[in-house]
Amino acid sequence: MELHHYLLNLRERWRSGLVAALIVVLAVAGLTAMQSPVYRGTSQVFVQARTGNGVEDLNSGASFASQQIMSYAELATTPYVLDEVIGDLGLEITPARLAKDVKVTVEEGSFLIRISASANDPQMAARIADSTAENLQEAVASLSPASTANSVELRIVADAVVPETPTSPNILRNALLGIVLALLAGIGTALVRSLLNTRVRTIEDLQGSTDRIVLGAIPASRSGEDASRILVQNPYSVASESYRELRTNLQFVKLVENRRSVLVTSSLPGEGKSTATVNLAHVLAMSGARVLLVDADLRSPSVHRILGLEGDAGLTTVLIGQAQLEEVTQFAGIDGLDVITSGAIPPNPSELLGSPAMEDLLEEASGRYDVVLVDAPPLLAVTDAAVLSQAVGGVLVVAQSDRVRRAEFERALAKLETVDANVVGLVLNRVRGVSGSVYAYGSPEARAVLAAEAEDREAAARAEAEGGASDPSSDGSHPHADEAGPEAHAGPGAASPRRPGRRKAVRRPVSGRQAEIDRDRELESLGGPHGEH
Repeated sequence: MELHHYLLNLRERWRSGLVAALIVVLAVAGLTAMQSPVYRGTSQVFVQARTGNGVEDLNSGASFASQQIMSYAELATTPYVLDEVIGDLGLEITPARLAKDVKVTVEEGSFLIRISASANDPQMAARIADSTAENLQEAVASLSPASTANSVELRIVADAVVPETPTSPNILRNALLGIVLALLAGIGTALVRSLLNTRVRTIEDLQGSTDRIVLGAIPASRSGEDASRILVQNPYSVASESYRELRTNLQFVKLVENRRSVLVTSSLPGEGKSTATVNLAHVLAMSGARVLLVDADLRSPSVHRILGLEGDAGLTTVLIGQAQLEEVTQFAGIDGLDVITSGAIPPNPSELLGSPAMEDLLEEASGRYDVVLVDAPPLLAVTDAAVLSQAVGGVLVVAQSDRVRRAEFERALAKLETVDANVVGLVLNRVRGVSGSVYAYGSPEARAVLAAEAEDREAAARAEAEGGASDPSSDGSHPHADEAGPEAHAGPGAASPRRPGRRKAVRRPVSGRQAEIDRDRELESLGGPHGEH
């Protein structure tokens, strides 16, 4: 896994990481608070050799003291010394237990023994250190009687000072340790949860190990926003731009046998396929195409509820022969967009969707509209979408980020592969954490600049048209006009061969400023504001 994947996982799982970090911090703080304060007192004893006055005696005594000093340090923590300390101080403790609280150290090359004692009472810590030093002095004196050859005596050179602050717990050290452990716990928890999560979250998860085509990624709507009306409520939002990008990418897909219908489905219920279909229909109609939206979810229809339309008569009414296509077509409130709701829920939805009547309806609709969008049920829930995929030009699969599992998504695609469906692309829906805001080109000053540039382009286009009028080849009878085969009309954004002269459903990618002009025109078609955003 690359670094940006780790960072993305941390960003997505920061809440669980934060919880783990807080738990560690609270645990360290609790343990610190539960620890009893420990004080330490230290006394110092100097080891001195008693020798004669000669240089040889001095050297011999120093060498003897150096050899014996480590033995004296070990002697300080033996019962021979500590029994006397316990008796002097009246302690109710064993020598072995007291030895754990007494620490004796000797620096290399030094004749100084440092005796440190720890206790919960600062005065007791100093008294234990001093008593140990005194009893060690007496023990060495009794074990090393004076002689003319070599003898060693111990002198207490520094009594223990009563400590004012405890040595344990070390609050600063524990705080630093807690911070480090909290960071490790937070990062580790976030990464482990992310690695163990088998849900589809990113475009890479959609693509898998194959080279699947992802046509778009739609960010999750913010609180208070209606996802199905995002293009109207906030046309300059990141979500609105994502649908425009999806519209642009959709024009490059290749449909089967030049069928101008695209089926939109998902793996599971609740992944937002109907909302995505409605918004895609909106943005296609805004570009000048005539779009028909068909609600083919005959089990749990929702398009009529999203758009506020009548749902009693619709697709099922036509399929059973009780109405014609134009009789159940409803205007969606946006120029160029018509809707056929599902109608009454039938007892045999799969049979109706796979019937010749459904194929005839789609063929008739393709002759009247530039694009036909079909909202179908989820793939894993029922077989309706797989059956209907045989009658459309292509299938668009919507996957909600962090909802559908990768195994479920793979099973859904396998169902389409089994029936040899033409999957034209994938859409990652409701992606969290997409940053962005409204476009800066919405100011009045920027609009004035864009309007001036638009006038310049229109003038240049008129001049080019006038110059081409004298060209004999510009009379509309292009010598190769009839040679364009199905490839020339592969995408749903291309002009219909049955309706010459209509605008294309999806324009080719344009420059950033030209895109702003297109957005303004779309706002005009919606009756939206033209002032500052």
